[in-house]
Amino acid sequence: MSQEHPFAPFVRILGKGKQGSRSLSQAEAREAMEMILDGQVKPEQLGAFLMLLRVKEESPEELAGFVEAVRGRCGAPQQLKVDLDWSTYAGKKRQLPWFILVALILAEYGIRVFMHGARGHTPDRIYTEDCLALFGITACNNWDEVKNSLDASQFAFMSIDTLSPEMGRIINLRSVLGLRSPVHTLCRLINPLHAQYTVDGVFHPAYGPMHQKTARLLGVENGLTIKGDGGEAEVKPDADCDLQWTRGSEYSTSQWQRYYPRRLVKQELDPADLVALWRGETVDEYGEGAVISTLALILKLLNKAGDDSGCFALADQMWQGRDKERF
Repeated sequence: MSQEHPFAPFVRILGKGKQGSRSLSQAEAREAMEMILDGQVKPEQLGAFLMLLRVKEESPEELAGFVEAVRGRCGAPQQLKVDLDWSTYAGKKRQLPWFILVALILAEYGIRVFMHGARGHTPDRIYTEDCLALFGITACNNWDEVKNSLDASQFAFMSIDTLSPEMGRIINLRSVLGLRSPVHTLCRLINPLHAQYTVDGVFHPAYGPMHQKTARLLGVENGLTIKGDGGEAEVKPDADCDLQWTRGSEYSTSQWQRYYPRRLVKQELDPADLVALWRGETVDEYGEGAVISTLALILKLLNKAGDDSGCFALADQMWQGRDKERF
């Protein structure tokens, strides 16, 4: 009789029928993910594990354990400090990623922003890394480059393929498995540099509370999850926006009111318009509204202004005062 594979118990915990199965504990989830990251799992086991989690729906404890494993293997230097962790994993389909301009404005005003994300896992999407290249910003290949980029411009981007190559590989299994896996969620929550403030986006409202609870298990001090455009952390300026907040041990929900009272007509997507809007070379009502609305919301997260109207006033001031010649 062949000996049972060490990873088999984790598959069994998840798949032992309606009466016998259960969620993994945080410690079990961490151990399972460490085995995955270390290449100690067979492809058949990985596929079964991911899809059992997908059908069951991952728990906050499982996500927290997975994140701890990824953090422990990604080699992020703990002495490297950032203010805001911004994850971008969905890719845009209906609108451009206007939130990129928000991150660049924050950096211009001295907020150290670390952004990480993926690209290419879903066809016909516009991905952050490709759009950053239009501004002359390339993805960092190691943590030294992250430090240099942060020190030079207060902004750095790292692809998940670099941050955690195995996570990048699993994200790209979506076309093989036919479904997204829990990796799409856990990558949003990695926060490898332990930033005091974090922001991420979700497409499905049900994931918001899960992100909240996971953030608390991971010790996030100030977390914001936005039901944003296309699943990214970006406010739709012509629609009310659902928000999930984590402030210490406190959870709360709120709505961010729309910037425009009417729906705007969807336009053709040209990533070059991101740079053109920054430079003031084009007028884009939706884009400018998305930038100001999202920037105001992030300023609220960062406690940089008082009430919502104060956040909008400061956001407008920062947007109008941007260095249009910078890019």
